[in-house]
Amino acid sequence: MSKQPLSVAVIGAGMAGRSHAAGYRQVNTVFGAGLPPIRLAAIADANTELAEDAARRYGYEKAVSSWEEIADDPSIDAVSIVVGNALHRPIAEALIRAGKHVLCEKPLAGSTADAEAMVAAERTAEVVTAVGYTFRRSPAIAAIRDHVRNGELGDMALFNGRYWADYACDPQGPLSWRFKGGPGSGALGDVGAHIIDAGEYVCGPIRSVAGAALSTQIPKRPLPLGAVVGHGTAPVSDEVGEVENEDTAVFTARFESGLTGSFSVSRTAFGMPNGLAFDAYGLSGRASFDWHRPAEYLFDDTQPEARTRGARQVIAGPHLPYFAGGYPMQAPGNGGGNAEMFVYQCRAFLDQIAGTPDPQPECASFADALHTMNVIQAVVASAQAGGASVDVA
Repeated sequence: MSKQPLSVAVIGAGMAGRSHAAGYRQVNTVFGAGLPPIRLAAIADANTELAEDAARRYGYEKAVSSWEEIADDPSIDAVSIVVGNALHRPIAEALIRAGKHVLCEKPLAGSTADAEAMVAAERTAEVVTAVGYTFRRSPAIAAIRDHVRNGELGDMALFNGRYWADYACDPQGPLSWRFKGGPGSGALGDVGAHIIDAGEYVCGPIRSVAGAALSTQIPKRPLPLGAVVGHGTAPVSDEVGEVENEDTAVFTARFESGLTGSFSVSRTAFGMPNGLAFDAYGLSGRASFDWHRPAEYLFDDTQPEARTRGARQVIAGPHLPYFAGGYPMQAPGNGGGNAEMFVYQCRAFLDQIAGTPDPQPECASFADALHTMNVIQAVVASAQAGGASVDVA
């Protein structure tokens, strides 16, 4: 095990940035040995008060006010990018040029052109580049993927996925960057990227989409008078601006295997604070997951005795992926949460960098995340063409 510390930093001190910061702090508490000591070097945010608070909370050495200070610091080895989507490309390219490993939040970029440029940089990079799809680290979701990939559900017949959230229900919610950027950059880019990736993680690549429809329930929002952190509120003015992207989207998908899927996403689904869920149906079994009940999934398969057939609750425990070695309390029934998945993701990213002997499954690549964006752009094209079938680029 190397004695030389691996130095990490986080650019962005908002909601997801803090999750990355907390994740790096705990990477050596999970799974096996092999990582070097982790130096928590810096948190960067233009909101210096926010950066200072995150650095204090999670034990980082310093807070800085610009991402350039991170890029220019030769002592920093690995960096998470957790800021507005339009800023991902210039930051990632600068970090790669500086020889730093990069973990970028989803969606990969603010535009397909920017994402393609980031993938081009990834191809020639001599550093690890990765994208944060945290739901891949859910023990239950990983277990369902194994059921599907091992053929335990038989030939797949249907995937139904949804990600319903309610953070945009309030018409007085401020017009932050999340409501800018054009069709595909709203609910589709924010929460849709996660359920699209989860669907492909479980069932394989999507090759075409159809029947798409996008809608915006709140077309105008008040302009903020101060900084907006995450999905939070802020004082607003009497002046309003146009919402440029979708609140809700629905579409069908055809997977490479021939499987048909249906998807719906929304940021205006009242009473659903964070409702990712899906059902995977085969000809001889099914599995269902709901993020509001993360310590379990439902499973059903063919059995000789018809009287005892039906959905069975599978409780999370050491028999599921990530649980053994990933939870301090190694006892069944202890549900995981968002924080643990960020720890596992950060650990997987650093495993890739350090070349540990027993690494966690690798993170998604920039190329993987570009594919997700291409699915989203196909959904937009389908909606603009009245629901026509559109191939994924």
